[in-house]
Amino acid sequence: MKFMKLGSKPDSFQGDGENIRYVATELATDIVISIGDIKFYLHKFPLLSKSAQLQKLVASANDDNSDEIQIGDIPARCAAEYLEMYETIEKGNLIYKIEVFLNSSILRSWKDSIIVLQTTKSLHPWSEELKVVSRCLDSISSKASIDTSKVDWSYTYNRKKLPSENGSDPHWNGVRKQQVVPKDWWVEDLCELQIDLYKRVITTIKAKDMISSEVIGEALSAYAIRRLPGFAKGVIQTNDMAKHRSLVETILWLLPVEGSISCSFLLRLLRAVILLECGEMEKNELRRRISQQLDEAVLPDLLFRAPDGEEMLYDVDTVQSLVEEFVMHNRCAQADPTVDSEFHEFKTPHQRGSDAMARVARLIDGYLAEIARDPNLPVLRFVGLANLVSDFPRATHDGLYRAIDMYLKEHPDISKSERKKVCKMMDCSKLSAVACMHAVQNERLPLRVVVQVLFFEQMRTTTTSSGSTTPTLPGPIAALLPGGSHGSSRSATTNTNTEEDWDGVPTAEEIKALKGELASLRLGEKNGNHDSLKNSNAEKAKMKGLLVSKIFSKLWSSKERQGEMSSSDTSESPGSGNAGDTKSTPSRSRRHSVS
Repeated sequence: MKFMKLGSKPDSFQGDGENIRYVATELATDIVISIGDIKFYLHKFPLLSKSAQLQKLVASANDDNSDEIQIGDIPARCAAEYLEMYETIEKGNLIYKIEVFLNSSILRSWKDSIIVLQTTKSLHPWSEELKVVSRCLDSISSKASIDTSKVDWSYTYNRKKLPSENGSDPHWNGVRKQQVVPKDWWVEDLCELQIDLYKRVITTIKAKDMISSEVIGEALSAYAIRRLPGFAKGVIQTNDMAKHRSLVETILWLLPVEGSISCSFLLRLLRAVILLECGEMEKNELRRRISQQLDEAVLPDLLFRAPDGEEMLYDVDTVQSLVEEFVMHNRCAQADPTVDSEFHEFKTPHQRGSDAMARVARLIDGYLAEIARDPNLPVLRFVGLANLVSDFPRATHDGLYRAIDMYLKEHPDISKSERKKVCKMMDCSKLSAVACMHAVQNERLPLRVVVQVLFFEQMRTTTTSSGSTTPTLPGPIAALLPGGSHGSSRSATTNTNTEEDWDGVPTAEEIKALKGELASLRLGEKNGNHDSLKNSNAEKAKMKGLLVSKIFSKLWSSKERQGEMSSSDTSESPGSGNAGDTKSTPSRSRRHSVS
């Protein structure tokens, strides 16, 4: 160190064994200073001329007729303070030289400031009392807050050099362009700090109020990934629960109160909070923040594994609580825009409304399709979550149909009433043409749903052609449609039996009939396209209507025959028996699914 030269020429210590140090000079040493287990054989005069503390210690040793002084293990700046090597004792003393060294070298360097801050932990409380820690904190926070255009130092340990920087770019013309420094250039370097020092650095940076909440969030995310093994993958190692819990709680405390933090990061934090069994206050605060920007979430971040001992694969309760918070927040915002003004600025980047609700609906549709694969997922859990977003705007119900189809596929043994409850969540009028074509051939859907899909598909076709009308349907089939009447000339017993039949799955004969008629419908459309000059749109729509009416009639005829065969038996057991029989037929073995 150039500032630490003590004389006109460098003095060097020599060793005699492991515990003895001395200066090779012509003058005999006259004092022994013991620091720890090591003895230094030195000369009194140059020491006493610089240190007030040594003057006191030597005077005390003389009184005891001893030439040996004991000093504790105190390094660098702390030793200079302990030895009282002030300017009043001698000009250009050690404390002054250390100050010059700190200001001109250490605190001007980004990396050295971090390294020195790391070393202060072992020097507590000296490093605090001498303000070494506070000066390092101020240096680091000031450099992190500087305008990125003024960052001209090597700003990270971990940044990979660009090809043009190391000369390996084949298209490099030899002219170095000034690289744009990212706003979060400093986050990786601070990950080297232990959590207590990291907390103090981030707190100091936030106090300067020159770094955006987004960048603070990126810094906290990078630190969590570095310090929590498995955090990025949503799996936290619990071999040191207390340490990891303390780290997560500190990160939560450091989260900016206002501003936008990545929803993905918040969800991973929530997963860690649950796995590490943090307090309810931490969980509730995270749920509140996540719910206000749930529309930014992506499906993989919602797939929380269920706690140990649970039969289900996924933690559906946590996701349901997030959706409930989102629904409640939106209802309050719609009722009174000024309500919950505490979070008004926080909500500004995320305009709540129909767009956000539509994104959440798509997200939950995808989540339902994933958890539907769980054979232990109860119907009530599946339906309960879906109903939370039932009135959210959707362009189509194709995503919900896919989830329902997957659930029916993985849970073939649910009852008729449960199957009806699951399918009731879907609005058949909002299925796309592709989804409709799949649904009417889907052996897992109740016939009631198949009829509704056919009806709305026909309605969509007829409304595109002027003068077309909805085909006349048999009364009991029309009663199955939205707004239809259940009144009929049949007896109440017959009506009850018909309701149960329509809630059952289609038989092999009915599926075969549907496929044949749909093939005719597609063939008619194809011929109509080739002969568009001869047939008007109205005529083609009329032909479609007749074909769909024919399909309805065949379905109804089939149900009437089943009713005659079942006589006056109104119990569900024959229906269940038929369902079991049809599963063994060849046509039932051909499964259709959009999953």
